[in-house]
Amino acid sequence: MTSIIIVLSILLFLIYWKWICFIVLSPIIRILSRMRKKSLDQTPNDIEIAQRAPKGKKNIIVKIVYHYLSGFVRYMDFQTGLLPFHWLRNFIYRNVFGVNICDGAIIYWGAEIRSHSNFYLGKRSIVGDRAILDARNGIVIGEDVNISSNISIWTEQHDHRDPMFNCNSDTSFKVVIGNRAWIGPGSTILHSVTIGEGAVIAAGSVVTKDVEPYAIVAGVPAKKIGERNRDLRYHLTEPPCPFY
Repeated sequence: MTSIIIVLSILLFLIYWKWICFIVLSPIIRILSRMRKKSLDQTPNDIEIAQRAPKGKKNIIVKIVYHYLSGFVRYMDFQTGLLPFHWLRNFIYRNVFGVNICDGAIIYWGAEIRSHSNFYLGKRSIVGDRAILDARNGIVIGEDVNISSNISIWTEQHDHRDPMFNCNSDTSFKVVIGNRAWIGPGSTILHSVTIGEGAVIAAGSVVTKDVEPYAIVAGVPAKKIGERNRDLRYHLTEPPCPFY
């Protein structure tokens, strides 16, 4: 009987090891998330932080631990995005990763979020399937925003002019999306962009510049092609689709 219990325990650990480790490490991950938010406000360039850090054997060990812990956080971010229950995903996003998710907001299946604590999702806003949300320099999404599937929002990039190919960015690279904007499927929003209230981004567009309120833009790069009705009164109050 003891042998069976041991075998079953080993099997359960092999199957669920990542979640066991995640639960154990969750307080540290929460602290790490807060540290990243603080470091972003003070010194946005992670490479500069590393260069200014004191040298020595102890610092190397800390750097290695931080490196592997950061990789595990990103791995578990993917795993969290595949969980079939909205309430469970939201609980992890809020209480472990430190995402600011307001009431009624929905993040659907397969999301990838970078620097969770720098991501803000307003009331009743919806993020569709397989979204890439790079919040390293901040993403702020207003209320009742409809973000379709397969979109990418980037706030960080390498500087092609830099001899060391560093990411010379700061919080000015933040992306802001106003209330009741609609981001079409397959769209890409690049850094330093503000999308105005009620604006529409057509499917497959690449947004490189600010979009004025209620404008309809399309193309690569996105350009204005029309105006949206300004008398918008709706709220996105439909309950989330179960199991995804």
